[in-house]
Amino acid sequence: MKTLLTLIFILFIGVAAQAQDSSSETRVITIEMSIATSTTNENTVARVYKFKNSRVKKALSFTTKRNKAKLA
Repeated sequence: MKTLLTLIFILFIGVAAQAQDSSSETRVITIEMSIATSTTNENTVARVYKFKNSRVKKALSFTTKRNKAKLA
């Protein structure tokens, strides 16, 4: 009885989903905005760590003893 009701419910939902009118077109209103550029602080320095043994990469890639896989 439960499976029959579930099947009828699923069929009802499927028929109701297909019965909706999807032919109406929705219009999208586009807004044109300009990009504001600011040159207040041009002397900032971005640091890029190229080497594998840099301090930041070492600190971010730490591993613990429990991270290692154990053999069964």
